[in-house]
Amino acid sequence: MITFFIRTFIFLISSAIGLVVADLLLEGFVIEWSKWWGFLICIVIFTVLQLILSPWITSVANRYAPALLGGIGIISTLVSLVIVVLLPIGGLRITDLLSWILGPVIVWLIAAVGTVVLPLIFLKREVAQRRDRRR
Repeated sequence: MITFFIRTFIFLISSAIGLVVADLLLEGFVIEWSKWWGFLICIVIFTVLQLILSPWITSVANRYAPALLGGIGIISTLVSLVIVVLLPIGGLRITDLLSWILGPVIVWLIAAVGTVVLPLIFLKREVAQRRDRRR
């Protein structure tokens, strides 16, 4: 159970970093910083949607369109972004076609790298702390 919470927390951080990077790189991908609470809610909802939609979209694609299996992460990221942007909580807007195309790719790529790199950073720190305790 602790591992589940740690992985979810890492995915939350990775998603947040991906959304911020997309905001920095794309003109039409806008985080509404004046509504920071809305953005925090967007991150949580986006992450929960990703955790739910990825396995579901994988099973649907595996059954009906196996050629799409390689792009499941990007597809679930796009679907999650659509839902989050349509919610009336504010915090995130996507205003142009280029941002709708590149935004999911950037968020997915950063989140994927983050879910690999962040555990290594945390594990390295944990291993160092355990070594220090033994001495």
